[in-house]
Amino acid sequence: MPKGYIIGHITVTDPDAYQEYIDRDTPILLGLGGKFIVRGGQAQVMEGETLQRHVVIEFPSYDAALAAYNDPNYQEVAEIRRRTADSVILVVEGT
Repeated sequence: MPKGYIIGHITVTDPDAYQEYIDRDTPILLGLGGKFIVRGGQAQVMEGETLQRHVVIEFPSYDAALAAYNDPNYQEVAEIRRRTADSVILVVEGT
């Protein structure tokens, strides 16, 4: 069965407040079966344009990734991200 991924491209606009999002989303997503593959760190745009920060969270399946994104507890915490950063979030099926 193919794995699922939540991929985020993020530019933080309020770093102090954004930290609360990181502190609160981590246990929720780990508890829902997620594994952080990429979380911040160095990145270099080789072609095109993107936001500044990149996150990849692996889940056992595409359906599990969708369920994690739509989880009410996660959505409550995601409001912090929406207030403190510009972001593009995708749920994708992988290998």
